[in-house]
Parts: sequence; C-alpha cells; structure tokens
Amino acid sequence: MKIRGCIAGWLLTVSIWGILFWLPSPLLAQSNAPAAASQTQIAPPLRAEMVAAGNVSFLVILDAQLDPAAVVQAAGLDEADALTRRAALYAALTAHARRTQAPLRTWLEAHGIDYQAHYLVNMLEVRGDLTVAEALAQFPGVNRLVRNPQVSGLQGVTTAPRFTWQTLATLPRRPDAATLPWGLTYTNADDVWALGIRGQNITVAGQDTGVSWNHPALLPAYRGWDTVMMTATHAYHWFDAWGRSLTLDPSCPDSAQIPCDDNGHGTHTLGTVVGDATGMGDAVIGMAPNATWMACRNMRSGFGTPATYTACFEFFLAPYPQGGDPLTDGKPELAPHVINNSWGCLPNEGCDANSLRQVVETMRAAGIYVVASAGNSGSDCSTVNTPIGMHDAVTSVGAHASNGVIARFSSRGPVTADGSGRLKPDLSAPGVGVWSALPNAGMGMLSGTSMAAPHVAGAVALLWSLDPALIGQIETTEQILLSSATPAPVADCTGSGSAQSPNPVYGAGRLDILKAVDSALAGRNIVAANVAPMRSGYIAGAAPVAPGATVTLTATALPGYSFVNWTEHDVEVSTDATYVFTSVGNRNLVANFVLFPERLWLPVITR
Repeated sequence: MKIRGCIAGWLLTVSIWGILFWLPSPLLAQSNAPAAASQTQIAPPLRAEMVAAGNVSFLVILDAQLDPAAVVQAAGLDEADALTRRAALYAALTAHARRTQAPLRTWLEAHGIDYQAHYLVNMLEVRGDLTVAEALAQFPGVNRLVRNPQVSGLQGVTTAPRFTWQTLATLPRRPDAATLPWGLTYTNADDVWALGIRGQNITVAGQDTGVSWNHPALLPAYRGWDTVMMTATHAYHWFDAWGRSLTLDPSCPDSAQIPCDDNGHGTHTLGTVVGDATGMGDAVIGMAPNATWMACRNMRSGFGTPATYTACFEFFLAPYPQGGDPLTDGKPELAPHVINNSWGCLPNEGCDANSLRQVVETMRAAGIYVVASAGNSGSDCSTVNTPIGMHDAVTSVGAHASNGVIARFSSRGPVTADGSGRLKPDLSAPGVGVWSALPNAGMGMLSGTSMAAPHVAGAVALLWSLDPALIGQIETTEQILLSSATPAPVADCTGSGSAQSPNPVYGAGRLDILKAVDSALAGRNIVAANVAPMRSGYIAGAAPVAPGATVTLTATALPGYSFVNWTEHDVEVSTDATYVFTSVGNRNLVANFVLFPERLWLPVITR
C-alpha cells in the first residue's frame, strides 16, 4: 500500500509540473494578457495614499494567474475526490507562484523590503513607499499595484459595546436556558439530529475576528483539543493572519499560535455552527454540534485587509503552522470541509474585488464549501455589493427574523457592482436575535447576516455528515439547499412588479435542513452512526443505502480509548466492532467507547 501511495503521489507531482509547462497560457490565465512594464498601473488611490502616508502596505498582482478549474481539468481530476483536487491545486498554485514571483522576491530581499508571498492569487503583499512601488511596477509580468486597506469587515452587525459581556453577571440570559435557539428549530435542525445526523466527521472553519477556543460551548469540538490528555495543539488548527502586537492586541496572548478573539463576533458565529452549551446549563446552540472546528483570525478589532482574508483562505486550503511558509509548509489533507465567512470587504474602501473572486473560485474548485454573509446594507436593492458575498462561487445568505420576515438590514440583490445582475442572496436564514457564545464563557444575542451565514454552514455540515458522497460536490450540495428552501415570493427588487421566487430579497427562500435531507436521501435509508463520548473513535461505512442493502459498520477506537458496544436508542445491538446488518429502515446507531483504566486521571490543562 505504501509503494502504491508513493507512486500515486509521484505521478500527481509529475502531472502538475507537466500542466504548468505545457498547458496553453490562455487556458490558465484569469487576468488579461501580460502588459508591458510601461503599462503597469499603480492604482491612483494607492499613489495618493503613498504621497500622504509614505510607507504603506500594498499588493503587487502579477499577470500570470492560474485558472483553478483548468488545472483540475487538465490533470484529469474533474471526477476526483476533494482531497485529490485540493492537493493538485496546492501543488500547481504554489509552484507557479514560486517560479513567477522569483525576480520580484529576489529584488525585495536584496533591498531589505518586507513582503509576504501569496498563491491563491499570484501576488505579493509589500510594505514600502512610492519609490518602491514605482520600481516594482517596472518589472515585466506585473499587472497592477493596489491598496491593501484596513476595512471594517462587520458593517452593520448589531453588537453590544465592546467587552461589555466580559462580566458574567451582566450578560443577558434567556428566560428558559433549556430552550434551543429559535434558529435551530426554525430550520428543523433538531429534527435532523433526531435522525442521528449531527455533523459527525465534518470540520467547519470560521474566518472571522478569532475565537475564544476554550469556551465551554466550543472546546470539546475544537479539532486541536485532545480529549484524553486534555491538552490543545493549535498548529494546523488555528492561524492568526495578523500575528501579535503587544500594543494592538492587548486582549490576546503574546503567542500568535494561541487562538484569541478580540471582538466576540467570531466566537458567536462559530457557536452557531458547532456550539453545545449544555455543559453550562444552557442548550445546544450550533446547527452541527458533533462537527469539529478550526479557525483563522482575519480581522483585528473588526478590521481586515484583502491580504489577511487571502491568508486565511490559504491556511484553509492547506493548513500550516504559525510562522510557516504557506507556499511550502501546507498540508491539504488537513483542510476543512466548509468555511463560514461573516464579513465583507468594501471595494469603495479599496478592496480588490477581482482578486477575492479568484480566491473563492479556487476554493470551490478544491471542493471546499464557502458560505458568506450577504451584508447588512439593506433595505435598498443591489446592496449585495461587497466581496465575497457578491461572488457567484459562494453561497450568500440573507437574514430573516423569527417570524420569517426578511430583516430590514439584510442586503438585497441583484448584484450590479460587477455588472453581472446575478441573483443574490442565494437563500436566507435566521439572523435576528441569534443566541450564541461570547468570550469569557459568555452568551448573548446578536443580529446580522453574519448570524445567518453560520446556519447555512452548519446545514452543509449536516448534509455532508448524512452522505459522505456529497463531500466536495459543491454544485450538487448548493442545489439541494436551494431547491429545498421554503419559497418566500416578493416583488421587491425583481423589476417585474409581481411576486416571485427566487427573488433578490430571500433568494431561493428560507433554509430548511430537514427538507434538504429528504431531498438528498432520494428514497434511500439513513445509516447514521455517532461515537460516545465525542472524539473517542471513528466509524467507517455510515451512509445512505437502498432498502434491503447490506451495511457494514466498523468502529475504531482512538488512542486512549477502547470499543465497548453498539447501541440504538440506548439498547445494545452488538458487541462486535464490525456490525453487519440488512437495511430495512433508518438506523440511528452509537458506537460506545471507554477510556482505558490507566487513563482515568486528571492532568494539568496546558495552553
């Protein structure tokens, strides 16, 4: 097996290099044909910023941009699994970036100028003045130089004054702590859990203000948490695109490898995806409570840049340690399945919309599902106008209230900012008065499309947990979600004067994950299998099957645990780790494990 794996890896590497050198450039290029050095433009806003401020951060974007779909197609990987596509793209993109950026990087290093290389977009983030920019603009193969501004990524999200939630006694409390947040019941997530589908075996990533990783509602699901040793390993599961500053990050640990959230927004959104606060005397707060999570901080105090957003996506495509080289140290096999993005990047404040479009198109080609908030600039039409929610490659989400009515703040389509006229948002989800986690073991309500998007990210986790064959199948999964949404016909922003659905207000309608599950099953029986306790083992063989099919489930213990038995509704059905049965209806099974006796001790929890 090892020999075959090595040969396969060698063949993939050879094929990628072959693609890079013989594939016709028109097929690969996403930008215009290479311009002569004299045609390279320093964007006027960047020039003005440099004249006023001197040294600034800016982006040098090259002509040669690989088309991710063309790379996958040329490698014959259209029908390949998501990991194979992801690995191929990472190899091709990084090799291409290293080769084409080499002259620029050599010059920058010779002059002692700080820079960061990127590969999802073939570009360099550089810190320098106008003299440096003018010198770089003369290099052949440079397409344009643009700003890398710090832009508020949380426009319009309703939040409490910063840090007011840090004292537990002042936190708002729900009247009945045992009641599920309304968004989970409205979308019928609890009915899906009753079928045994809880997000198991799926990893969801949050790209946001960070995360309070040891929050009781989030810690058990953190992919970097060792449930046996009760210790955390943050490398490959967390990345901080800002690094750490003693003056700018006073609420964060000194080490950037340790997760933090200096705002609370990221903790809240991730809680709506995977949170379970029952251990705090509250309730399950996340759509997919048995999924695991990883995260990246793309905003500092609510402000992000095109470069930090890109850096987080690069970390998710191929995770690498803090301080590592994204072009050489990435591990595509550790990528998440789904990414929630509850942020926006305003082009009128300097965000380069085309570059961020290219980023999300690459993630889609890699089989990673990208969910984005539509924005909080409603109720005017065509207010879905910022990356990445405006782009076709993502599922954009509007926000509705508990009565099903779209929130006034929820941005509307159609998208006119890029001249496409495309229908956005794609669908709507709960986004008003959403109860979730906040830093310092807090809980509270926030409103915004930022709160709606995590409901959809969690719904994708549930679908892929139900049917592993859907993993990486972005178009199919998206169509299941849209076709199963509850229509909400309106005439607003349609230009027709008559109510219709889909429409630029609700999109395809309101999220209904139970209908989506029914649609995905297509007459098959559910075979759901969870492990208890969480993260104690893994199961092979759980997937929908035709009635009468033979099912073989295999339970394997993780280090520190041993298998006990299979149960269904608390009744033992087998003591064999391999359980074989004929499918005559839906099954909701649990593989039970126990800690080895010698591991029943309480170690010191280290950070």
